[in-house]
Amino acid sequence: MAYISQFATLRAGDVVLTGTPGGVAMGQKDPDYLKPGDIVETSIDTIGTLRNRIVSTPAADGARAASD
Repeated sequence: MAYISQFATLRAGDVVLTGTPGGVAMGQKDPDYLKPGDIVETSIDTIGTLRNRIVSTPAADGARAASD
């Protein structure tokens, strides 16, 4: 909260989504990483649902290929 409040004004009721810490999937027997076309949803009752589709970018593709 301290970090994000350095560049964003936070107000009562704001929601800050941070995702899953790096390395969590690597601890699984068969890691299931996000891939283009996957949908990530976050819902709050009485407010609604935030839905994001994962897309690929040339930089992301190149970085992944280099690490495989």
